[in-house]
Amino acid sequence: MRAVLYDRFGPPEVLYEGTVPVPDVKPGEVLVRVLAVSVNGGELPGRAGKARLVTGCRFPQRTGVDFVGDVVEVGPSVTGIREGERIWGILGRRFGSAAEYVAVRPRRIAPAPADLSPVQAISLVVGGTTSITALRDKAHLKPGERLLVRGASGGVGSVAVQIGKLFGAHVTALAGAKNLDFVRGLGADEAFDYKTTHLPGQGAFDVIMDTVGTQHAAYRRLLAPGGRMVAIAFDVENVLTSLSYILGSTVHGSRRVRFSSRIPWPELLAELTRYAQNGDIRPVVDTVHPLASIAAAHRALEAGGVRGKHVVQVV
Repeated sequence: MRAVLYDRFGPPEVLYEGTVPVPDVKPGEVLVRVLAVSVNGGELPGRAGKARLVTGCRFPQRTGVDFVGDVVEVGPSVTGIREGERIWGILGRRFGSAAEYVAVRPRRIAPAPADLSPVQAISLVVGGTTSITALRDKAHLKPGERLLVRGASGGVGSVAVQIGKLFGAHVTALAGAKNLDFVRGLGADEAFDYKTTHLPGQGAFDVIMDTVGTQHAAYRRLLAPGGRMVAIAFDVENVLTSLSYILGSTVHGSRRVRFSSRIPWPELLAELTRYAQNGDIRPVVDTVHPLASIAAAHRALEAGGVRGKHVVQVV
């Protein structure tokens, strides 16, 4: 089968479309024919060699964490899933969904929204599950609270703005100047250019969702007493400093920072399906790329200024 591989760490150009065996389906797994995947921020430092403690140094390595596709084989002991079913999901703490097929356990998948195309649906998987976990389960966001979304136009931030409004918050979005109208269109009550806005003048926030991963101390100061900041990224150039600050803030002070990286379970994916089918959140696709051009998708994401997701159409 076709799959995206790389044989060394480096820039996007190290990625190429190669050939690997179709995965064997073990007991308790299903085989999925992948239709679409998205490019996520965590894959970029992995490919560049900045996350070797996680990825290791054995090659070739794979990329891709989420997927939308059709079940083509159901392994022994799997119940409640049928061949031909359209599903979406996340592999877990491994890469490899940027391929024609993936083998996955049922707890990593759920039925995909029937009214969305694979390209539309994949734009919501990581952003939606991450935002629900961060805002509801980690930050315990309440109706009427002030929420700041940092990186609001990106793949996660664009969904976080919508989830924040769905949960009843007053949403302030930080994005690039050219994307301010875009994030307002997603439901943000206020939108500011992150390069020029002096946020302390905007007042304190009850919850901050940080999708960028830098300057945690500066943004923590924008929290109201008892406020909560949830970081879904850390500074890959200063990993130990960044993680140490997050861990220390969970113990000291009234303004807490939490790191959120939970892998979704089927109930969370099913909840996201309901939101999408009800029209509570909508897909946000920046650009669609073929599998062979995934290097261009990585390059575009690294360049910044993205609106939603760069999607890779496998079939």
